[in-house]
Amino acid sequence: LTAAAAPDSAGIAVPGVVDRAAGRLVKAHDKQPRLGGLDLVAWARASFGLPAVIENDARAALVGEITAGSAAGARDAVLMTLGTGIGTAAVMDGTLLRGAHDHAGILGGHLTVDIDAEPCNCGNVGCAESIAGAWAIRRELAARGDAVTDVKAMLAAAEAGDTAAAALRDRAIRAWGATAVSLCHAYDPDVVVLSGGIMRAGAALAAPIEAYVAEHLWTSSYRPSFVIPDRPDLSVLRGLSVLAAENHPRRSTRADR
Repeated sequence: LTAAAAPDSAGIAVPGVVDRAAGRLVKAHDKQPRLGGLDLVAWARASFGLPAVIENDARAALVGEITAGSAAGARDAVLMTLGTGIGTAAVMDGTLLRGAHDHAGILGGHLTVDIDAEPCNCGNVGCAESIAGAWAIRRELAARGDAVTDVKAMLAAAEAGDTAAAALRDRAIRAWGATAVSLCHAYDPDVVVLSGGIMRAGAALAAPIEAYVAEHLWTSSYRPSFVIPDRPDLSVLRGLSVLAAENHPRRSTRADR
């Protein structure tokens, strides 16, 4: 790289609660155990010689989508990423929600959607993630002894007429929809971004989730638009680029900022 193109800051996204001031991953149940207690900002400085910002991956993805993605220009938006777990984030009036202790907006996957369900690994009961995260769906398929063993196969089997797979799919859609309803009730967005590996199914899942939300929202609530990123693989990278630039210690004095 030329001097002009060389990076001058780094961004690190992790799945879970982060302490941005300390540069650490605080909690990500059963995920990234090797990062526990590691000062990632200090690691980036030692490894790359760069200042760094650390952020929750769903927050970074939402920043990427409202900056130059599927929800570009939105000032009130929520993101729900459906994958191994259920990640969420929210921006209100252009401000990314973090809260007093960096927990705000990102725990939507641990909203209770079934008070009679089994405990989640987070300690809560009936979390959406414990019902409709990919890890929970795989666990359910294994417990049933189904021939299909993952979410993609389950969706394909449901589409082909497998009633057991269809029932599991429909339960997951209700859990995802209930999560989106709660996010809309809490943050009143103009746009809901649906992302993550499960959303490779596209409109086949987005349409019933949107329909569930429209049916179950508070009667006077705004019915937001739903979007799916064209390049979800770039969402976090775009967001980290923005966050790292904002975090750069010389940002206010640089001519190109």
